[in-house]
Amino acid sequence: MTGRLAAVIGSPIAHSLSPAIHRAAFDAAGIDWSYVAFDVADGEASSALSAMRTLGIAGLSVTMPHKAAVAELVDRLDPAARALQSVNTVSWDGDDLVGSSTDGAGFVASLADAGVSVAGARVAIIGAGGAARSLVVALAQAGSDDITVLNRSPDKAEQAAALVPVASPGVISDLDRADIVVNATSVGMGDDDGSPCEPERLHDGQVVADLVYHPLETRWLRAAAERGCRTVDGLGMLVHQAALQQRIWLGDDAVIDTVAMRTAAESALATRN
Repeated sequence: MTGRLAAVIGSPIAHSLSPAIHRAAFDAAGIDWSYVAFDVADGEASSALSAMRTLGIAGLSVTMPHKAAVAELVDRLDPAARALQSVNTVSWDGDDLVGSSTDGAGFVASLADAGVSVAGARVAIIGAGGAARSLVVALAQAGSDDITVLNRSPDKAEQAAALVPVASPGVISDLDRADIVVNATSVGMGDDDGSPCEPERLHDGQVVADLVYHPLETRWLRAAAERGCRTVDGLGMLVHQAALQQRIWLGDDAVIDTVAMRTAAESALATRN
């Protein structure tokens, strides 16, 4: 497999770590693939997929605001993407474009990489947007049999929980019994030093994960660690969902160096900081 091109589409896209992460993986595997970022305006996803067909782009990563639109444009969807009606990966199967969602599975893989199993775990997810919904589906598939969704808008929590039978909308006190607590909101990102919940709700023995990766250690994660929680930062999900994209594009036997991918992401973040 030589001389192929993969890309990410989104808008804005200049902040994306995807080029650094994917190029590092290709380089580590000695594969002659290139990876670029295309700023594609909202509403122009159809043009991007037409270009993929015309130019023979081998793989596509999809980020906001195009995930839902691409789900409607591809020839077929994998089970996770079908459940979510959201796509973050496009690949080829013959002449067909296949839409996949690796976000949730990437999160589960990031926990496994940190030595955390979700099988049988009680998980509380703070947030009910696209990221939270992807976690609900993936966690259920990975064996969690008690998923609680907490959100300021109860109707959105109900919609997210309705994706799988083992999930339900919850209240703040449900954090007390959770084995794993996840921030699936943007609270704590960048200069925001807020917390998705009061750190006093967390306790020793819990695993606390944050999908925010800029900064790597949010104020919330820092407070959780001080309370004796085991913490998992958001960069792991980003790296592992990209690794799953690589496996879709390159094949199940592809050797994916997630250490090289994370190192490249951390380097890019340090430059941004």
